[in-house]
Amino acid sequence: MMEGSDNWILKLVECFILFLFILVQSTCAQEEFVSIACCADSNFNDQNININWTTDNSWFPNRTGCRSVVEEGLGNHEGYVMKARIFTIDSGKRCYNLTTIEEQDYLVRATFLFADSLNITLDTSFDVLVGVTPIGRVNSSKNLEVEGIFRAAKDHIDFCLEKVKGDPYISKLELRPLENLYYLKEIISPSVLKVISRIDVGGGAAIRYPEDESDRIWKPLENSPPAVTNLSSFPNDKANNVTAPNLKVLLTALNHSERLEFREDLDKHHSDYRVILYFLELNGNVKSGERVFDIYINNDKLRQNFDILANGSNYKEVALDVKANGSLNMTLVKASGGVFGPICNAYEILQVHPWVKETNQKDVDVALNVRNELLASNQENELLKSWSGDPCLPNPWHGLGCEPYNGSVIITSLDLSSSELQGSIPPSIAELAKLKTLNLSYNCFNGSIPEFPAFSVLESMDIRHNQLTRQPPESLISLPHLESLYYGCNRYLDKKLQPRFNESRLRTDSGRCDSEGRTHKPVIVIGVACGSFLFTIVVGIVFVCIYRRRLRHRGGFDNKEQHMVENILIYLPSKDDISTKSIAIEKFTLASIEAATEKYKTLIGEGGFGSVFHGMLLEGQEVAVKVRSAESTQGTREFENELNLLSEIRHENLVPLLGYCSENDQQILVYPFMSNGSLQDRLYGDAAKRKTLDWPTRLSIALGAARGLQYLHTFAGRCIIHRDVKSSNILLDHTMCAKVADFGFSKYAPQEGDSGVISLEVRGTAGYLDPEYYTTQQLSVKSDVFSFGVVLLEIVTGREPLNIHRPRNEWSLVEWATPYLRDQKIDEIVDPSIRGGYHAEAMWRVVEAAQSCIETSAAYRPFMANIVRELEDALIIENNASEYMKSIDSLGTSNSNRFSVVMDKRIALPPMSTPSEPLSIMTQQPSPPQPR
Repeated sequence: MMEGSDNWILKLVECFILFLFILVQSTCAQEEFVSIACCADSNFNDQNININWTTDNSWFPNRTGCRSVVEEGLGNHEGYVMKARIFTIDSGKRCYNLTTIEEQDYLVRATFLFADSLNITLDTSFDVLVGVTPIGRVNSSKNLEVEGIFRAAKDHIDFCLEKVKGDPYISKLELRPLENLYYLKEIISPSVLKVISRIDVGGGAAIRYPEDESDRIWKPLENSPPAVTNLSSFPNDKANNVTAPNLKVLLTALNHSERLEFREDLDKHHSDYRVILYFLELNGNVKSGERVFDIYINNDKLRQNFDILANGSNYKEVALDVKANGSLNMTLVKASGGVFGPICNAYEILQVHPWVKETNQKDVDVALNVRNELLASNQENELLKSWSGDPCLPNPWHGLGCEPYNGSVIITSLDLSSSELQGSIPPSIAELAKLKTLNLSYNCFNGSIPEFPAFSVLESMDIRHNQLTRQPPESLISLPHLESLYYGCNRYLDKKLQPRFNESRLRTDSGRCDSEGRTHKPVIVIGVACGSFLFTIVVGIVFVCIYRRRLRHRGGFDNKEQHMVENILIYLPSKDDISTKSIAIEKFTLASIEAATEKYKTLIGEGGFGSVFHGMLLEGQEVAVKVRSAESTQGTREFENELNLLSEIRHENLVPLLGYCSENDQQILVYPFMSNGSLQDRLYGDAAKRKTLDWPTRLSIALGAARGLQYLHTFAGRCIIHRDVKSSNILLDHTMCAKVADFGFSKYAPQEGDSGVISLEVRGTAGYLDPEYYTTQQLSVKSDVFSFGVVLLEIVTGREPLNIHRPRNEWSLVEWATPYLRDQKIDEIVDPSIRGGYHAEAMWRVVEAAQSCIETSAAYRPFMANIVRELEDALIIENNASEYMKSIDSLGTSNSNRFSVVMDKRIALPPMSTPSEPLSIMTQQPSPPQPR
């Protein structure tokens, strides 16, 4: 009796110890859990799953966006109340910054509950990002969980919601460490794995923590295959050998005498997946070699004669990297000679998203310091509240400008003008190593400007209209790149100390402030422009006088040539020095501009210079009026550049400058209105502007733009390099004639006898930028040629040059298209809207031209004259295909000095050029240097 009592006590002690062990294990596991209940009133414990939840007040203390959501079936009672946080924002993103351990793997899971009580519009949508890597888009039509798996690269990670339409919202956010698991093993490049499915095959209810120590949620299979038996005769003595994924999940399975099949619907716009299958032999009577089966995914056999019990193990997991589009079928088929049919216990399907590299970490740290320093005196400032997550990606914070640099992204401009900021200027601003422009005007900053280091690349600073009490440091004068400093309307500054800036090489406003509270920043600009115009007028008059005298000797003067207007009239000799061209640039008053635009009533575009408005001149001509924005960092330079260049050049494929206005600090340029918008609009712009262009029209547009660029490159013996060739800068008039526009970055090339290239600060647009120019900063006409090659690819494919919302290998149009060009698979990249609507030979020539333009080395690219000839030939072929075929038949292919013509439905394309094999389009150029 006593012995039985002792046994009972011993068992009770064992149970108590086991309970303590489980309790301690559960508590320790949760120490590393982050469980955020958005908008919760306080921290609480969910007794159903024994998880401690914390409110998100430390991230977002404002509760105005909190809503309650009543969802049936959540929790143990009906009407379980949860909350959601709604971010009411105009644009941008909102992020939760979560602490991580470097090189640790993590699971991050967010819950988005939809209910009518949220009062969210049904078309609300937003992107979910881990760091800056987008892993999915949420819409408001259903409840949703989005889960990603990643390896921490630093001590924190941002989980962000980026607005697409409507207001982003979130209910719960969870972060779980994954200890010694297999998800990211053998992944070649850093990735985020988005969980598509995590299925407990044969299970009857969802399983998560505490059964799964990592709190993965395993859901039962919704539609089991027919003729399936649940197995549960797993021998207990083998259970201790199984640790992954967890024993409760593995103790259920499905098997079939012949085959098992599982199907998952997938995203049609994504192709890379990792499939993980889990197998545990539950039948203790099965021996090795008796349950053998083949594993197929989408009819591809990826494992043959798979045996769970091989090598003495009773448990195996199989990770398969596959490509799929739209659906994924996993089929397990009994192998020949097998005794038992296939079995499966669990599986996971993970979508692979290549890791997007964040902004340069030093710039990120400095930007966060700037924000925190500003918040000290501006707690309720709306602009600072919008600064969340990565400062540059996927879109920059409001007021920041970013550029690619050495494989990363850096901050190059900071514009906080008119942002209602007060307190001291953040000293951290001076730590932005690549900051070029700084605009802090029209705020209430006091104190002084921070001291910038001698290696600063700062080019311009605007601190007007503040309350600064100390002079700018004298070291500003010695900054090697600083060109302009505007500091007027700071009434506390000592005017006696300002001459030291006025006498330096800097452009300044001399600290003056006019009666309207505006500085005289444009005075020097207008003076330079006026001086340039006066000089040009004098030169023009000399040419006119000489030309009139010559005409008198020849017996007359054309009445049209004698017609003069009150505007500036300039006569320039043509290339052959026989005829003259007149270029009239009208100076408009601000009042006439406001009348023409009905006080800027109709906005038709936005750009780096500023806004573009529709207008109508008194004589009835429609115009596009480009008004420099106060926030434009390059506006004055672009204004002067366009004014000077377009006073000298005219061509039917270049947008002409009709006039300008420089009055009351306004800088305005007036052009003819292009009623058919830009090439970009027509190819893939807003749906309202997008209209399908047939192939002959695209070809005609390409030829027109090429002729415009050729004119620039050969202008009067003085080559002009555009520096920003792109589809949005190719405008279309009412006849669909292409005209190259926007000469704000254009530069003259060196005169004959110079080195042939010029060293300039790199300008251009991502996706179009010549890689050699970007690397060496040496500019030549071949930089325009590369950009035009990208435009040709846009015309052929109908794709954007850069789109980070596509799969990683399709971000860059050039990188995506190059393998198809090399493998002669042109049909696979042609815009679907024009397939079947083009002549193969004409397409062949355009693709060849594009391929030669995007050569990495500038020495292997053609000149625009070669491109024009090639496009002219292509257009002739397209418009006269039957006549061209007759001519080819009569001449014979042996007489062709360009390439043999293959006239069938397939497009033949030569391989990418090498130093020893330049493309045929290069034959009229000097041979490139051979490698040593």
